[in-house]
Formats: sequence, C-alpha cells, structure tokens
Amino acid sequence: MRSMGRADAGARKGVYGSGPLPVERFFQFSLLGLVASGYLAVAGSAYLDPPTIVLTGAGILLRALILSGSLRLELTDRTATLMAVGYAAFFPVDYFLLSHELLSAAVHLVFFLAVVKILTARTNRDNLYIAVIAFLELLAAAILSIDFNFFLCLALFLLFAIAALTSGEIRRSVHKSTAIARAGLKRFHFRLAMLGMWVAMGILALTAGMFFLLPRTADAALSRLISHRIRVPGFSSRVTLGEIGEFQTSSRPVMHVAIHKNQPMGSAKWRGSVLTQFDGKVWSNPSLHFRELKTMNGLAALGYGPGQRQRSYRVDWEDLDSQVLFIAGAPEDIAVEGPPATLEEDAETGCYRVRPMRSSNFRYQVASVLEDPPETAPPLNPPPVLSLAKRTVYLQIPAHTDPRISRLAETMTAGATTDLSRTRALEQHLRLDYAYTLDLPQKEPADPLANFLFVRRKGHCEYFASAMAVMLRTLGIPSRMVTGFQNGEYNSISDLWVVRASDAHSWVEAWIPGHGWATFDPTPPDFSSHRATLFSRAGLYLDAAETFWQQWVVGYDPNHQGTLADLVEQTARRLGLGWLDSLLGAESGWLARLKEWVRRFGLATGAVLLLGYLVWMGGPPLYRLLRMRRRVERVRRGQANVGDATLLYERMLHVVKRQGYSKPTWFTPLEFARSLPATPMGQAVQEFTGAYNALRFGGHTEASPRLSALLDDLERAGKV
Repeated sequence: MRSMGRADAGARKGVYGSGPLPVERFFQFSLLGLVASGYLAVAGSAYLDPPTIVLTGAGILLRALILSGSLRLELTDRTATLMAVGYAAFFPVDYFLLSHELLSAAVHLVFFLAVVKILTARTNRDNLYIAVIAFLELLAAAILSIDFNFFLCLALFLLFAIAALTSGEIRRSVHKSTAIARAGLKRFHFRLAMLGMWVAMGILALTAGMFFLLPRTADAALSRLISHRIRVPGFSSRVTLGEIGEFQTSSRPVMHVAIHKNQPMGSAKWRGSVLTQFDGKVWSNPSLHFRELKTMNGLAALGYGPGQRQRSYRVDWEDLDSQVLFIAGAPEDIAVEGPPATLEEDAETGCYRVRPMRSSNFRYQVASVLEDPPETAPPLNPPPVLSLAKRTVYLQIPAHTDPRISRLAETMTAGATTDLSRTRALEQHLRLDYAYTLDLPQKEPADPLANFLFVRRKGHCEYFASAMAVMLRTLGIPSRMVTGFQNGEYNSISDLWVVRASDAHSWVEAWIPGHGWATFDPTPPDFSSHRATLFSRAGLYLDAAETFWQQWVVGYDPNHQGTLADLVEQTARRLGLGWLDSLLGAESGWLARLKEWVRRFGLATGAVLLLGYLVWMGGPPLYRLLRMRRRVERVRRGQANVGDATLLYERMLHVVKRQGYSKPTWFTPLEFARSLPATPMGQAVQEFTGAYNALRFGGHTEASPRLSALLDDLERAGKV
C-alpha cells in the first residue's frame, strides 16, 4: 500500500518539479466530465428531484474548483467512510418513506457515491470507481429518458471517455519512464482535447450511418421497465381546485399539432374533459357514459356536416397519462394511427377517448368545424332543447355557497336582459376586474371561491372558470367547466404548433337558448407568457431537435426507412435533372450569357482566384518562417523551452551543412561535434552542442541566449 501511495503521489507530481503534470490535470478533468455528463443526462430526464440535482451539481462544481487550484480542500478516508456508513443507514428511509421506488432510491445512492468519490479520489482504484459510477449514471439516464437531451449527454460522455482513455494511457506511460517527450508539452491540453473531439465525432458519424440503415421498433427496449408518462390533472372525471395551476408551472411540451395548409385556428381551445358537479373544492362528472364508435381502418366518421370554418390537423402527443383526446371544434371524423384501438364518445358532453391508453408518440388526425360565437352563428333548426333533468344537473350549486356570490352575479349582470348578454357581462367583469396569477394561497381557505372573489381577487384559470360557472347557475343559466389546452406556440423550424403544460386551461360552457352549449372564457390573458426572448427562440430550436429525435430516432422503423430512402432518391434526381437541364440549354443563349458574365465579373474572379492560389502556395512557408522568427525572439529573451532547443539545433545543422559538413543520422549531437575539425567553426559547434544538451535534456533555460548568440556567429561565419 505504501508503494501504491508513492506511485499515485508521483502521478500528481512532475518530473522536475512538485506541480501537477498537465496530463494528470487533464485526466482528472476528463473523469470529472464523465460524471458531469452522466449527471446532466439523468437531470435532463426530469425524474431527478431538486435536492439531488442541487447537491450533486454542488459536488461537481466543488471538485472542479479543487482541480483548478482555486480551492484547497481534502476529505480524509475516515470522513468518507463515515459518510458512506451514514447513507447506508439512510437508504431504507429513502426507499420506504421518501422515494417509494427502488430505482429512484438506487439513483440517489449512485449520485451520493459519485459525489463522495470525486471529492476523495486519490488512487488509481478511486479513478476506476469514478468511471464506473459515471457509466451507471448514463445507464440510469438511458432507462429513464429517450429524449434528445440524452443524445447530447451521450455525445459528451463519449468525448470525455475518449479524453480520459487517451490521457490515462499517456499518464501511465509517463510514470514508467522519466524521459522528457521530444516535443515537450506545449499546448498539451488543447491538442489532446482536439484529438478526443475528432475521435468522438468520427465515432458518432460512423454509427449514425448504421443507425439510419438499421430499422428499429417504435418503442425503446427498456420502455417497459419504467413509466415515462406525464400525469395530466383534470382530464378525467375529477379535478381539485389548484391541480391545473400546478401543472401550468411546467413548460414541458405535451402535444405537437400539424395544421393542414397552416390554416388559421384563431384562439384554439383543445377540448379535453367536461365537469358538471361542484362541491366547493372539487369538480367531477360521475355521469359519463362512453359508447364505442364504429371505425373503418382506424377512421371514425361522425357526420356532423361541413361548416365554413373546417380545419384538418394532426396531433402528436407525448407520454400523457390520459385516455382523453384533445380536439379543437366539433369533429367530423377522427383517425387514430398505429395499432388497433377503440374510440369512444360521451354523447352528452362531446368528449372522446381511446382505449387502451397509448404509449409514447401517439398520433391521431381530426377534421373538425370550429365553433362560431353565438352572436354570429346561424340559428339551429330545430333549436336544441335541454331536458329538465339535465337542466337540474347543470344548475346545482354547493349547499354552503356564500350568498354574496349570487348578489355579485346580479350586480355584474344588471341591465342585461337575455341569457347570452348576462353570460357575456359576467365574462367581461371577471376578465377586467380580477388579475391572473399562478401563485396559490399560502393557506387553503375554507371557501376558495369566496376567497377568490372577495379577498384575493386574483387566481388562475380554474378559479375564474369555477366562479363564472357557479355565478351563472345562481342566475338560472346552465353551465359546466371544461378542461384542456389553449392556443400553443408556432415553431417555424419544425412547422408545428407546440402545446406545453403551461398551456393547460379551463373555461366555461353555458347553455344559450336557440344555440346550445357555447364557449366562454373569463380568464384574463397572461401577457408574461408570450414574451419573445433569446431563450424562447433557443427553446424552439431544442423543441425542433426533440421532434426530429422522436420521429427519426426513437420512432425509426421500416416505414421511416423507406421514406428517408425516397427523399434521398428524389433529391438526387432533382439535382441530376437540374444539372442536365442547364447543360442542354445551349439553344437558350448560354454562350451569350457566359460572355456577358465574363465581361462583368471575369477580372474580379481572376484576381480572387490568383490571390487564393498565392495564399495557398505561399501561406504555409510564410507561416513557418514567422513562427520560427517568433520562437527565436523568445529564445533571445530567455523564454525558451525544450522544443525551441530542437528548433535551434536543426537550424544549426542547416548552417553547417552549407559549409560542407552533414550530420550522419547515426551520430549523436556530441559525436558529430567531436568529428568536426578543430577550427573556430568546429569549436563553436561543440560549445553550441553543450548548451543545446543543457537546455534540451537538463531544462536549463538560462542557456538559451548563448544558443542564439552562437547560432548568429555560425551564420555570419558561413557568409564570409
């Protein structure tokens, strides 16, 4: 153990000094990069809890400060052992009380061991443990995530792995012998980093070809080990006030929508679930009765008839933990792609769902008619009728409803004479007199609606929709709450509308005589969510990359393979035909156009080509000459290194060769100097060789000015 300690200590020392070798520092930073890339891969999967993200990131940053020399800190082996024993006792607590999942608890353990090990690593065995832990991090990320973020982190991991392997081999060979490298360690970090980068890029380029040539199934092989679905509150038969507001704090994409011919959708609302009963805190709908729709090749024709605002669109959703289909407008037909599925409709609420719950990258297409406002929509013939039993359901209010709510509703609708005008009045008052916020009350009030209307006077969409629905019912107007998403953001890069979790929304449907159920939205707009910034633009690029990743990587199958081959063939054919057309266009006056182009741009083009040729031919020799002069000036200032000694010696051999003396390749520098005649030139070469050996092999930089002076003397003597 003592000899191992000396060897590992030597790994951190230079041959001629006590400072760390450049290769040792590069190797340690490469190992740290391995751990950091694995950490970022797991953190990007959104399955790592915030305390683990913060603590692990702090540990990696602390290690980077220690390696850079900005901070001096050394944890003893005893401290590391006590920390490991303490976490061993904490692991059952994490599993049974905190994580409740063995995989999550194991991930916490891996990151804890990673932080402890990178802060206490001293031996080669510790370095091996760090590499293993980094690999376990990446493996955990592969199980937890199939996003584009994992590919980026995998590329980083590959880069740092190559850097660690190459620098580790150099590190091992350095400590086998104390000989100094012939060219020194100038710009060692940069050269070794570039080598690792080019090797990593080569590996990725080679594997990319194989990747797209070999079809795969749409689901990853490990997808069954853990659920990646996003739990979407409110899109079932029950939702508690505040759930959708919590969901809106996330900006994670939940749907991508491709609209046929980019037709305008207006303020589109992607309708999901309808809730009818409210007890003051919870909305529910226990009376849902779904019936199976008849489909042919996955297409269900609903037959509602065409309208003036007919739209066709395709919806790709992420791993949503919901069976509900999100639809804008009244659907005419619905087509579900992929394996056979059962489409169901609740005729009372107009909600649709699919069974069984689909996996990732679920896609369906809809042709629907967008709803017109009741003020401009043509009257229906015959007018719809709401039965007395249904009317009773849609007029129920909680037994403990604050009486001030009904009085406020009457005040807001004073002067309105129809149900439509009263509904519009309530909608406008709520939008103008109250503020929007996602901040929830610090303490849950006994009556959330009364607190919202008379105390806080601000809230998010659930409070606005709930307040309006209850106030409408106090006025005798049937109403219900709808949950879904609104609008979205157009991504010009992918040509898709991106609907995020932050676009989750709830609104109101009220029964208007002669029209039926009509949509009303009392929530004021949140202007802060629509500010275009540099980060939002970068987010669109990342979303486009993620879309490409999910479509062409995760979902790459023989169909995609055939599509890719067809695109390549068509592109090649277009390029070939275009070249052929331009070649065969002689009869269209190509010679005249060529003469005109030569007359206008020939002289400038020739000058540019001549300048480029001169730079190409004379640039490298000129660069070498300038580089040599710069190094000679550095030698004269006493700032030489071992590489400069070799340069000066080669220049000396060139000067002596002009005088008729060539050094045989099998002669050492000292043997060559002694073989020269005892002339002033021979004596100068012997003195030059002694100074060269002192600088080249002894590291005596004070000999560099003498080398430069002797070289000048030899050059002057050769010109005489």
